[in-house]
Amino acid sequence: MSSSSVNQPFRVAIVGSGPAGVYAADILTKSQEVAGGDVQLGIDLFESQPAPYGLIRYGVAPDHPRIKGIMNALHKVLDRGDIRFFGNVTYGRDVTLADLQSHYNAVIFATGAMRDAALDIPGIDLEGSYGGADFVSWYDGHPDVPREWPLNAKEIAVIGNGNVALDIARILSKHPDDLLVTEIPENVYRGLKSSPVTDVHIFGRRGPAQVKFTPLELRELSHSRDVDIVLYEEDFDFDAASDLAIRSNNQVKIMVNTLSNWLAEEHDAKKQPASRRLHLHFLHTPQQITGSNGAVTGITFERNELDGTGNVRGTGELIHYPVQAVYRAVGYFGAELAEVAFDAQRGVIPNEGGRVLAADGSPVPGLYATGWIKRGPVGLIGSTKGDALETIGCLLEDRLSLPEPAHSTEQHIVELLQSRGVQFTTWEGWNRLDSHEKQLGAAYLADPGVNVARERIKVVDRDHMVRISTDS
Repeated sequence: MSSSSVNQPFRVAIVGSGPAGVYAADILTKSQEVAGGDVQLGIDLFESQPAPYGLIRYGVAPDHPRIKGIMNALHKVLDRGDIRFFGNVTYGRDVTLADLQSHYNAVIFATGAMRDAALDIPGIDLEGSYGGADFVSWYDGHPDVPREWPLNAKEIAVIGNGNVALDIARILSKHPDDLLVTEIPENVYRGLKSSPVTDVHIFGRRGPAQVKFTPLELRELSHSRDVDIVLYEEDFDFDAASDLAIRSNNQVKIMVNTLSNWLAEEHDAKKQPASRRLHLHFLHTPQQITGSNGAVTGITFERNELDGTGNVRGTGELIHYPVQAVYRAVGYFGAELAEVAFDAQRGVIPNEGGRVLAADGSPVPGLYATGWIKRGPVGLIGSTKGDALETIGCLLEDRLSLPEPAHSTEQHIVELLQSRGVQFTTWEGWNRLDSHEKQLGAAYLADPGVNVARERIKVVDRDHMVRISTDS
């Protein structure tokens, strides 16, 4: 029986409550079919963490300049009351695909990409070689990672030239007392406080005109107190494609000008040297991480040269840097979902315009994808909104042909979770946790001599988060 044959609510489950999931829900509620009264809609968001917001809460540096604005925008959508939130519910464990299909007309996967992309070079498995995504999860207080992080290196290499690499390098080099104004968890502050770091090196494969970070994130590096930015004249190479990009792309022009100005300012003899240094290297391709007794002692790169098209070729020259830790930030990668086809090469759910495809390439009725699990970990928030718009457009085109779920009332999914003993959290529970974290910030007493007003302190332990959220 199709959903058009009776006046039943059209119910949609969205797996993932980061920007991709929330934007999809928001666009669906505001679509012409819904806003015009043609559809009685019910949307439920399922999130594996007790708290919402996905990568915005657990994948962006706490001092990121735009994090607060993005989180406020997501909060406004979910606070309207027309979208239900089920936190602490893991797809594939607490609910299956069959469960969702029996309770909803359509299922949208918006699970993002939280794993590190692989970097296949010798020594990558040495002690002291880390995935950037794992480190980000630690400093963002993800409940499923260890509370401690080994921070005993004085010299550190960060491989990558995107915003995540800049975030990691900035957190590693920044004085932790300057992070107290953020929502940094207490265990992270204490860990960073013990770090003996003096030098953090960021390495990119191509030149200054081909970097993947954005001007705002680049300028944020210069705001770190008592941290010198160090650049190298031999890394500033520009080919015909670079010159064209500088002339035609204002963002590239701003970044190249910023970097060039920093290079010129380095030679100011009057400048007082800082206690920490953040080095930016270009035209370096990692070849090998070296070690002794199983631990990282250095990293070797091949120097590159631009080939005229903005791409690079190796010169054969090898350069070695003594470091005691290496962080790879060469991209994120999606995780496979139970009972759904997966493209292991790209780390995405195979789809066409957001319609999930089966192994034989045919669309699976009622299954959709949006965000990074749909297109891969590229693009910023604007891309995520456009992506959700396409997916919701496909869903609405299919709406009248989708089968009705066996269980069509809002209470049925609640009863299912309760029958399985799933201690799920709600939007009201998140508001309790949100208030609790803000109260922790207001009551915070820092080390003697450190006076700071804190907006919040994240609760990290999952059980503690659930207890606060459920008021139990």
